[in-house]
Amino acid sequence: MQSSSRVRRWKPVALATAAVLAGLATPALTAPPAAATTTAYDATYYKNAIGKSGTNLKSALHTIIKPQTKLSYSALWEALKVTDQDPSNSNNVKLLYSGISRSKSLNGGNSGNWNREHVWAQSHGDFGTSAGPGTDLHHLRPEDVTVNAVRGNKDFDNGGSSFTNSGGSLTDSNSFEPRDAVKGDVARMILYMAVRYEGDDGWPNLEPNDAVTNGGGNPYHGRLSVLKQWNDEDPPDAFEERRNQVIYDTYQHNRNPFIDHPEWVEAIW
Repeated sequence: MQSSSRVRRWKPVALATAAVLAGLATPALTAPPAAATTTAYDATYYKNAIGKSGTNLKSALHTIIKPQTKLSYSALWEALKVTDQDPSNSNNVKLLYSGISRSKSLNGGNSGNWNREHVWAQSHGDFGTSAGPGTDLHHLRPEDVTVNAVRGNKDFDNGGSSFTNSGGSLTDSNSFEPRDAVKGDVARMILYMAVRYEGDDGWPNLEPNDAVTNGGGNPYHGRLSVLKQWNDEDPPDAFEERRNQVIYDTYQHNRNPFIDHPEWVEAIW
């Protein structure tokens, strides 16, 4: 197994001056764009993408990640018990939006169970649960049944109110904001789907947009501007990197390029 260690080349960030002129507010600081990275896969898996940007990069990455082993929907139960195992308790899985650690055996459809959450909502393209986008582990995560229902098929955006077992996630009438610790994870899952599924293999051409009114079968997911912000604010952590590696090594044999190279989000969009 190749190492997925990465070297970040951090870019300097201009800081607001300490001396604030009378009557003027200090400018708000925002997260810098994701820093350039290198990985052990750049000379092999990603070799045809290195140095590209825009549509050329998106096309190259699509060609690279398209070949994959497809799982059945039922096979996801056991796969998620491995990909999302709680690092602090090997008997449990870590739930995405709520952050709850729950027994692996409590998978199902009842209250108190965890089920299979499609981060790219199924109705945004009507791809269902057939092998393909409906079973792609790179955007399937375990979640509390009730929390999954609260999220429903809403687009992602900032704002909203708390709810039972939210773990810090928020929701309103037309959008969902995941807890801070997984905002970048959500962004990179959505944008993976937009690169992997380009309408050339019998599935819809999935694309991000800046709306929170998607649905009705339309193959779009929002809100892109917020997802880009989340990608910068919440860089990949050890849990997300391990998950990407397990999916590559054991299950689908393809990678989420935005976990390896989060700066490619800005390079494409």
